[in-house]
Amino acid sequence: MKIKEMEAAIEAILFAMGDSVEIEKIAAALEQDVPTTKKIVDNMMLHYQEEDRGIQIMEFDNAYQLCTKKEMYEYLIRVAKQPRKITLTDVALETLSIIAYKQPVTKAEIEKIRGVKCDHAVNKLVEYNLVRELGRLDAPGRPILFGTTEEFLRYFGVHSLDELPVISTVKMEDFKAEAEEEIQLKLDI
Repeated sequence: MKIKEMEAAIEAILFAMGDSVEIEKIAAALEQDVPTTKKIVDNMMLHYQEEDRGIQIMEFDNAYQLCTKKEMYEYLIRVAKQPRKITLTDVALETLSIIAYKQPVTKAEIEKIRGVKCDHAVNKLVEYNLVRELGRLDAPGRPILFGTTEEFLRYFGVHSLDELPVISTVKMEDFKAEAEEEIQLKLDI
């Protein structure tokens, strides 16, 4: 493997891992010995400094990490202060719609409707401040009840939950029929 290839591999490893990576692990990935790998990483550290780049490789107790230079923090803060555009996956939208129409609702009730686990989707919706904990159900295990937030209303441009579209009974019957067919297909497999 050529030096440039090894440098590219080291850079990819450090970038992808995010945290510090021990020199032994880097060497093993490159199929090189530790002293050779250390020389390559040390050389890369010098190049990053000489080229006046926004990133640097730092050494922490025989491990290396790709980090932002402190001179770049003001730019990072500017970006971090900008509002994030929330992108909801189909799974998150489906989970959110169940919560919006059935609230207050527990994860178990959501999972019963969806037929799959919903931990990740609910956690993301809480992180996005579209869903919040409303309390606990007075039942064994005292499961958490979830409901929508004011941010949910703002995000979807409604003033209250009463403004959410009403599902017609005909559509509801169609959905039930589709779900029953899907269940039957899964049972036949």
